[in-house]
Amino acid sequence: MKIKWLTLGLVITAIMVMVMAGCSSLPKQVSADVSSSGKQIEIAAGGSFTITLDSNATTGYSWELKGISDTAVLEKADNKYEAPASGLMGAGGKEVWTFEAMKAGTSTLTMEYSQPWAGGQKSANTFSLTVVVK
Repeated sequence: MKIKWLTLGLVITAIMVMVMAGCSSLPKQVSADVSSSGKQIEIAAGGSFTITLDSNATTGYSWELKGISDTAVLEKADNKYEAPASGLMGAGGKEVWTFEAMKAGTSTLTMEYSQPWAGGQKSANTFSLTVVVK
């Protein structure tokens, strides 16, 4: 009888260790780019992730956040334009968007690359990403 209880205790301990190891294996920081569009990522609650997308401010195009399906799960923290390192006139740079994973859940964000003024080109490119926060 003692052996059964000891074995049961060891099994429960092993399961708890595996569960805890699985929880801690989720990243706190994730990076995504255009190849991530239409895909899903997982991140730990309290973490952050960046999306880096090609952009060319000299043409008037920029990325716009069109929506976050659940703002209680994801929140936009920052976005900035990084000019090209080459310094060449008309060369494209990158836009870097940072988001915070607020709490457990699933949310999808959508972005659109457009010229934002009236009569400008709309939806030249789109980006979407489903984020599972655990």
